[in-house]
Amino acid sequence: MKQSIKVSVDAVVFGYDPDEGISILLIKRKFEPFQKFWALPGGLVKDDESLEEAVRRELQEEAGIDVNYLEQLYSFGKPERDPRNRVISIAYFGLVRPADYQLSAQTDAEDVAWFSIKKLPRLAFDHKVILDTAIKRLRGKIAYEPIGFELLDKKFPFSDLEKLYQILLDQEIDRRNFKKKIISYGFLEELDEVIQKKSGRPARLFQFNKKKYFELKEKGYNFDIFF
Repeated sequence: MKQSIKVSVDAVVFGYDPDEGISILLIKRKFEPFQKFWALPGGLVKDDESLEEAVRRELQEEAGIDVNYLEQLYSFGKPERDPRNRVISIAYFGLVRPADYQLSAQTDAEDVAWFSIKKLPRLAFDHKVILDTAIKRLRGKIAYEPIGFELLDKKFPFSDLEKLYQILLDQEIDRRNFKKKIISYGFLEELDEVIQKKSGRPARLFQFNKKKYFELKEKGYNFDIFF
């Protein structure tokens, strides 16, 4: 029997802002099916492109952005997930700072916007399932790999790192043990610089040493922030 399966890509782009928390990049569909519904950026893979090329093209075409880091998440292939065709979607996810991007809706996207992870609209297709899977992966990943440093300024007070992890994990952390554990890994450098917050004493600044981190990673270190 002849197969007629198509392959698509979808992108779950998380945004982090210290004041707004975690948000998701969504596009409003211009055409049926699910016309006017909000959805994850994505579309069919062309015959002459890789999956990575396809997801980056779709993000550029539908949202006007180029995300530096995207990681493959999971494959979604229930027969009824797209009413038009039998479509298997390869989903990707990334984590960015929304302030670094200027959004622009194009091609089959009528609009594009960031939505708080706590106030999401109804999503098209099975995109809620894809999003839930990505949230679970993100919260699991940051517990064993320090991916969150890219969302901070180059130099930052330790309280900013604590806040980042509390928001990403959606739970309170033991601040004293958290700091002790992070410092023990050796990839965080304390600087001879301070910053004056709106209230309280000046806070010492830190910076992430990527070279040290990759050296530790090659040696097979075990990063684990759970206590």
